[in-house]
Amino acid sequence: MKKITLYTDGACSGNPGAGGWGAVLIYNGYEKRISGAEKNTTNNRMEITAVINGLKCLKEPCEVEIYSDSAYTVNAFNMGWINDWAKAGWQKLDKKPLLNADLWQELYSLSNVHGLTFIKVKGHSDNEYNNICDKLATTAIKNLKE
Repeated sequence: MKKITLYTDGACSGNPGAGGWGAVLIYNGYEKRISGAEKNTTNNRMEITAVINGLKCLKEPCEVEIYSDSAYTVNAFNMGWINDWAKAGWQKLDKKPLLNADLWQELYSLSNVHGLTFIKVKGHSDNEYNNICDKLATTAIKNLKE
């Protein structure tokens, strides 16, 4: 199975507000950069959307190391929350509605196709690819507003 490295980031101008996401896929020395934006969203939605769109670029099942500065996204998998939400019918354990359930369901489906490993990186630090993703996301927001 191919091994892919995926860096992702989401950003929001106001929360909620205009938001953007960026992702960099790395395979065998090649990079693919993607980004997008939405007019009315949240930072957390953009963080999850970045991962989803990165995974949607893959044409076959892959082993994917995902680097994100979003504790929300990383912990959903590393702490097993996503499995709990799926078992609970996409609601929180206290039976309250799960925020971003539509995106979590889509990401969960993709996680059943690919082998995913989530790695938390420190945001806005010296991680080159996290900084590239942040720039892709913020540029997408600027382009949306123009």
